[in-house]
Amino acid sequence: MGRKLKVSYEDKIKACEDYLNGTASAREIAKRLNLGTGGNTTVLRWTYKYRSCGPKALMPKLKNSSYTKEFKINAVEEYLAGNGSLDDICNKYQIPGDHTLRKWIAKYNDLKELEDYIPRPEVYKKMAHRKKTTQEEREEIVKYCIDHNKDYKNTAAVYDVSYSQVYGWVQKYLEKGSDGLTDKRGKRKEESELTEVEKLRRQNKILEAKIRELEMEAVLLKKVEEIERRRSFQKRKMK
Repeated sequence: MGRKLKVSYEDKIKACEDYLNGTASAREIAKRLNLGTGGNTTVLRWTYKYRSCGPKALMPKLKNSSYTKEFKINAVEEYLAGNGSLDDICNKYQIPGDHTLRKWIAKYNDLKELEDYIPRPEVYKKMAHRKKTTQEEREEIVKYCIDHNKDYKNTAAVYDVSYSQVYGWVQKYLEKGSDGLTDKRGKRKEESELTEVEKLRRQNKILEAKIRELEMEAVLLKKVEEIERRRSFQKRKMK
């Protein structure tokens, strides 16, 4: 199987038009563009965005989007009011993925405050000046982050570490406490060394990923069926 390549904006547009015009199937287009496993699903996702919002929906983003509190609430409430599916709302508001909208909905339903999001790419991309940290330093950084409402970006800036480091440490701390902050690089347990609980956790993560993939495919298949029904209807009208 060939290497998966980055697809240009022009090629995405042509892919959508070829599929909608019946020139090629999603599978054929995916093979042509060398999209690899699940490529037909990618083509269908592009097509849905193209049909809903036009070519602009496939334009590459030059920077991360900013979302105000009001913007998030409007999107969530419109979905909860039944004014469209997750994909519909994401396309209308130009939200890059339904996982983002799902997170906002979960917070909203849990009565948690939705906050303004202003990206700081320099925090995400920076290489930490501090190559090494001690156990005590990691604990201090994690506690600071938690005490400040899990503000990973600000914590990274304060302690001159990377965003990914702070996020990873906090997640490990919440799962395993201080033991999760022990530096275990190069000491990953073999399957035979895992406890039954650890084996179940690992298996659960694999199953959860597969379930999410199947759910996404089911939604896309429904969209495809709707497109095919409309296409058949148009052909019958033309006869």
